[in-house]
Amino acid sequence: MPKISRSASPLSATAPLRRSDGVEPSGGIGHVATGALIIAALYLGREVFVPVALAILLSFVLAPVVKLLQKLKLPRSVAVISVVALAFAMLAGLTMAMISQATQLAGDLPVYQSTIREKIGSLKGATPGSGVLSRAADVLQDLGKELDGRKEIAPPHPRAPAGETRPIPVEVHQPEASALETLRAFLTPLIHPLTTTGIVLIFVVFVLLKREDLRNRFIRLTGTHDLQKTTAAFDDGAKRLSRLFLTQLLLNTGFGFVIGTGLWMIGVPSALLWGILSAILRFIPYLGAILSAIFPLVIAAAVDPGWTMLAATAALFIIAEPVAGHVVEPLVYGRSTGLSPVAIIVAATFWTWLWGPIGLVLATPLTVCLVVLGRHVERLEFLDVLLGDRPALSAPEIFYQRVLAGDPAEAADKAEEVLKERSLSAYYDEVALEGLRLAAADASRGVLDLDRQARILDTVREVVDDLSDHADQTPRATTPTQDAEAGAAVDETDEAGGSADLPMLSSDTIRPTFQGEDRVICMAGQSRIDEAAALMLAQILGKHGLAASAIGSDSMSSARLSALVESAPALICLCYLTAGNTVHMRYAVKRLRRRLPSACIVLASLATEDGMSSGLTDVPADEIASTLREVSSACLSRATQPIDASTLEKDR
Repeated sequence: MPKISRSASPLSATAPLRRSDGVEPSGGIGHVATGALIIAALYLGREVFVPVALAILLSFVLAPVVKLLQKLKLPRSVAVISVVALAFAMLAGLTMAMISQATQLAGDLPVYQSTIREKIGSLKGATPGSGVLSRAADVLQDLGKELDGRKEIAPPHPRAPAGETRPIPVEVHQPEASALETLRAFLTPLIHPLTTTGIVLIFVVFVLLKREDLRNRFIRLTGTHDLQKTTAAFDDGAKRLSRLFLTQLLLNTGFGFVIGTGLWMIGVPSALLWGILSAILRFIPYLGAILSAIFPLVIAAAVDPGWTMLAATAALFIIAEPVAGHVVEPLVYGRSTGLSPVAIIVAATFWTWLWGPIGLVLATPLTVCLVVLGRHVERLEFLDVLLGDRPALSAPEIFYQRVLAGDPAEAADKAEEVLKERSLSAYYDEVALEGLRLAAADASRGVLDLDRQARILDTVREVVDDLSDHADQTPRATTPTQDAEAGAAVDETDEAGGSADLPMLSSDTIRPTFQGEDRVICMAGQSRIDEAAALMLAQILGKHGLAASAIGSDSMSSARLSALVESAPALICLCYLTAGNTVHMRYAVKRLRRRLPSACIVLASLATEDGMSSGLTDVPADEIASTLREVSSACLSRATQPIDASTLEKDR
């Protein structure tokens, strides 16, 4: 199915989780009433809204062709009239072809009855004139009589014997219809479709001629506080919809051509009719291809005395639909339609209930339009949330929600999908670290107690352990993920601004004082959430040849700090995720500097992307970084920097 390309925003710009300590003002009753009025208006005014919807969708298909003719210096009015006339002429031709094929098929239906009865008799345990299939044959015969307009003629009444009187049959004959009545009977069934076609024609011409004016009016309704952004969004949305619907029309037309040609080669009658119906019904999600196959299969069974034609027809649909749906469409559209599967089913049910069969055909295009509006119009964002295939939560929010719930399995599963296309450090920086920042913000507000912080730490430890077999490098051969939430995380993860992979160290390049256990320590600054960040940092350093261990914030106590002094680490990374802890950072670094004067101290100020913006310029650390990749790069550089006199003295 078609797709609308995702427009991902950087994770740094992702809005935090919506939280509220109190009860938000409720406007639910007003919204429900407004929605009910809109649905009632759509239902009661369907005679007008259905042609308008058809016209809008058709204008999206024809707009690129009109623009092409305008580029060829053709006036807009001439281009619009020419394109619309050609389109409606093609539709009229297809309609006449379908009517002709249907009329011919109706005349041949009674002929197929004997073939069906013979097949019924050939089935094991069945006899002609019995069972469900026999009744189906009778129905087919009656349908043929109705469509053919023939009536059974009663046999002549037998002559009465001599001397016996019998009632004289009386027959009532309607007088022959006048020419005016005949014309009225012919035109009455055509009034509604002709009226609908006329309204569609008028609206298509109007929309194509005034599309810029309509766009500006819609922008005025949705707000002009950011005119440049709103205009760009609507232009982009219109281009995407035009390209989407035109491509979908071409693909479905190609599918109908393949089916029609295949049925003609097989010998199924009215192949053109079934090809056109296949193209139309394929606009219906999931069920369209199945519905389009039913009638050709029935006709194939009725025409061929054997089973060869039926088997060939079934094989045609079994091969054509999967190839079109799972090979051609993903190459053209991409990963998905832009709609969630549940939204497609709900939309098909809703529009069918609202507008009948035409609503079923229009369900997917109309819902795609609503999703595009939801992505570009702030007031309609709920449509994208409810109907779109993008996850309702961002990748960091999903990570935070899973570790908060103590579910390491799903968190690791999402990470595995992202790691198919991104490095481990990129995932930690752009997804996991952002999720921990949300946790740190909750902890600073006092809504995340110590028990939940401990659960987050335990869950992160399990996730880090589950990802221990992944190397920290960008996969060379990437396989696009099919998971919507993981796909969003891949799109949002920008490989830390496109920087290269971190270097891999060997024992020959690492300074002697940095070799061995407990030589590099990743220390939590103040909380268990800081310790979770320290765990990820220690794993990244280990992936690049620098053995590191993570310890908790209680290591700053006097007893534990004395034990740390005895081990004499060469480098200490002090990790902080809580914003506004400048005083504690300065105190911790000074204390470590006083007790371990020979150790390198790297301050990982991870609360913001710019660690220097928090007033840390006077903190006596050797280096300050604000992302795990930057901290890792600083540590790897310290472990391999050339040994001069000062560093040689430290090594001693």
